Amino acid sequence: MGTSVHVTPLCGVYNENPLSYLVSIDGFNFLIDCGWNDLFDPSLLQPLSRVASTIDAVLLSHPDTLHLGALPYAMKQFGLSAPVYSTEPVYRLGLLTMYDQYLSRKQVSEFELFTLDDIDSAFQNVTRLTYSQNYHLSGKGEGIVIAPHVAGHLLGGTVWKITKDGEDVIYAVDFNRRKEKHLNGTVLESFVRPAVLITDAYNALNNQPPKQQRERDRDFVDTISRTLEAGGNVLLPVDTAGRVLELLLVLEEHWAMKSLNYPIFYLTYVSSSTIDYAKSFLEWMSDAIAKSFETSRDNAFLLKHVTLLISKNELDKAPDVPKVVLASMASLEAGFSHDIFVEWAADVKNLVLFTERGQFGTLARMLQADPPPKAVKVMMSRRVPLVGEELIAHEEEQNRLKKEEALKASLIKEEESKASIVPDIDSSDPMVIDTNSKHSSLDGQHGSGYRDILIDGFVPPSTSVAPMFPLYENASDWDDFGEVINPDDYVIKDEDMDQAAMRVGGDMDGKVDEASASLILDTTPSKVISNELTVQVKSSLIYVDYEGRSDGRSVKSILAHVAPLKLVLVHGSAEATEHLKQHCLKHVCPHVYAPQIEEKIDVTSDLCAYKVQLSEKLMSNVLFKKLGDYEIAWVDAEVGKTENEMLSLLPISTPAPPHKSVVVGDLKLADFKQFLASKGVKVEFAGGALRCGEYVTLRKVGFASQKGGGSGTQQIIIEGPLCEDYYKIRDYLYSQFYLL
Repeated sequence: MGTSVHVTPLCGVYNENPLSYLVSIDGFNFLIDCGWNDLFDPSLLQPLSRVASTIDAVLLSHPDTLHLGALPYAMKQFGLSAPVYSTEPVYRLGLLTMYDQYLSRKQVSEFELFTLDDIDSAFQNVTRLTYSQNYHLSGKGEGIVIAPHVAGHLLGGTVWKITKDGEDVIYAVDFNRRKEKHLNGTVLESFVRPAVLITDAYNALNNQPPKQQRERDRDFVDTISRTLEAGGNVLLPVDTAGRVLELLLVLEEHWAMKSLNYPIFYLTYVSSSTIDYAKSFLEWMSDAIAKSFETSRDNAFLLKHVTLLISKNELDKAPDVPKVVLASMASLEAGFSHDIFVEWAADVKNLVLFTERGQFGTLARMLQADPPPKAVKVMMSRRVPLVGEELIAHEEEQNRLKKEEALKASLIKEEESKASIVPDIDSSDPMVIDTNSKHSSLDGQHGSGYRDILIDGFVPPSTSVAPMFPLYENASDWDDFGEVINPDDYVIKDEDMDQAAMRVGGDMDGKVDEASASLILDTTPSKVISNELTVQVKSSLIYVDYEGRSDGRSVKSILAHVAPLKLVLVHGSAEATEHLKQHCLKHVCPHVYAPQIEEKIDVTSDLCAYKVQLSEKLMSNVLFKKLGDYEIAWVDAEVGKTENEMLSLLPISTPAPPHKSVVVGDLKLADFKQFLASKGVKVEFAGGALRCGEYVTLRKVGFASQKGGGSGTQQIIIEGPLCEDYYKIRDYLYSQFYLL
C-alpha cells in the first residue's frame, strides 16, 4: 500500500462557508486553513473543536478571514497548540487582518470572542517559509516534507505540497492562473499526476470568458470616473490587506496617467501598516514589479494619489468633493464600509462598487442580488462614554471588584506566610537553628571578641527559625578599561522585534501607534448603543470581478493537465460541486470525492511504494547524467535483502537484457523558442507551430492527458527540406532531451 491519506472536512464543503480541513498522512494530522467568516458564528467551529487537540500542524494558505480567521479563537478556546506554517506575507498580512477585524467590532459591540493578546499569541510562533522551500518535519512527522508554492489570488497565497515517500498531496484552493499587476499566476500546472489533489469548486459554474486585464481595468476606472464627474462619491468595500492591493495599483496608475485630482482614500484601522508591509514584500509580487524595483528602484506601493486613513473622523474632515473611498470590510457587516454605506446609500449620485462576491448571509451579498433591494435594514451601533448614574454605578462596581481582589490577595499572602513558619522545631536536625539557646560556653572560652562557627554552612541572623540558603553574588569582571560587558545582553532578539512590529505595525509616521493606543489603551467607561435603521438604497450598485480566482474553464483545463490520481473537491455551492465532480469523473480521473462535513474519506494511493537501498556494487557501475535539476540513469538490477532485512538493489548476475530507448524530458515550445533565439536562430510562432528560420517548422501533436487521468502521448514533428538548417534545428531539439 502507498502512504495512508485521509481527508475530513471541518467546514466549507457543499457551501461557501470558511475553509478548514483535516488531512491525515500516516497518522500525522494537518489542519489546512482555519477560517471563519465576517459573521463570526461559533457554531461553524464545532467540528474543529472536536479534533483540535489531535492536530499536529497547521498550514495557512491565504491572509484573509476565510482562511485564518478562527486561529486565535481555536487556540484560546479549543486548546489548539500545534505549530503553524505559512509564508511571510500570509503571516504579516493575516495578523493585520485580524487586528482590523477586532478593532472594527470592538468599537460597535462588546466583542469577546478573542482579544488582541489572543491574536498575538496565535501568531507569535508561526514558522515562515519561502516559496518552493522544502521544510522537513521532525518527531511524529519524520519523513514528511511540506513546501509552499505560488497560488496567486492574494499576496503570499499558497498551494501546499505535502510529500511522503515520494507521493505528493497537493492542496490548492483560491488559485489564479492569470498574472496581475501585483501577483504572478499560480504554478499549479507544474505538478503532474500527484497522488491526491484537494481543490475547490467555488468558480466551477463561472464559465464566462474572462476579460483581458486591460479591458477589465478600463471598465473599472471608467465606471468610477463617470460617477465622480457627475458629482457623486464612490465606495469600494474591500478586504483589509488582500485584493485591495490590486485595486490600489489600478487606481494609482490611472490617476497618474490622466492627472486626475479627485481624492482617493484607503480607510482601515491598519492601512498604514498594510502599505508599509506591501512596500517590503516586492520579491513576493509579480515579475514586473520586482524588475521595476531592481532596475530603477521604483517601488509600486509608494502611493502618490492615495491617502491612507485610520479613522472615520479623518474622512469626515476631508473636503466635501467627489471622492473614492476603499474601506474595510468587504462584507459590509462591520467596519468603516458599513458606516459609509449607511451615509451614502440614499444619494442617487453615489456608487457602491463591489469587486468580489459578498460572503453568504452578509449585507454585501444581499445588495448583489438581482434585482437589488430598494431598502435594507441595518443595525447602527456606536460606543459612548458613561455619564450620570450609569457612571456612578460603574465606578461603584469597579471599586467593589477591586476590594474583593485585594481581600483575596491578602488572604493568599497570609496563608503563604503561615505555611512558611515551621511550628515544630526538630532539635535533632543539625540544620535547624534554635535561636533561644545561648552559647555561653563558647563566649566564655574566647571572650566577647570571638565566636566559633560549629555548623557546616553559615551563621544565620538571630531572628531565623529555619535555615537560610547562601546568596551568591555575581561579581562583575573588570579589566584595564573598566567593567567587562556582555554584548549579548544588549541585543534585541528577533522575537522582541516581531512583537514590536506586530504592535506598532511598522508605520513610519506613527499613525498606527496613536490610533492603536487610543483604541487599545482607552479605559474610559463606555457602553454600546444600537438602533435599527431602514436605509433607502438609491445609489448605484455595480459589480466588477476583481476576485483574482481562475474561472470555471481555466479550473477544468488545469485539472486535466495536472491529472491527479485522486481528486477531492471542497468549498463551493452544492450545484457547483456536483457540476465539477461530474466533469472530472468524465475528463480528469476516475476517483473524485466530494465529502460532507466530518465525513472521513480514505484517499490512500493504490500504488505500492517500497523503500530500497542501492548497494555500493550497483552504484559503482551506474553513470548518472544531469537533466535540469535532476540526475538520471538507467539501472538493471535485482532485488535482494540486506543483513537488516531491508530491500536492496543488487547488480544482476546475468548480462543485462536489451531495452527500448527512452527519451526523457518535457519540451515546451515557448522555452525552445527562447533557446533558439539565444543561438541566433530567427524564430516565431505561426498558427500554433514554431517557425525556425526560413524552412523548418516544429509542431506538437497529440494530447497532454487522456480520459481517466492517464498521461497521453505527445509527439514533436519537425518539418522542412533536408538542408543545413534542418539538421542544425534537429540537433538543437535532441539536446533538450536525454536518451536512455
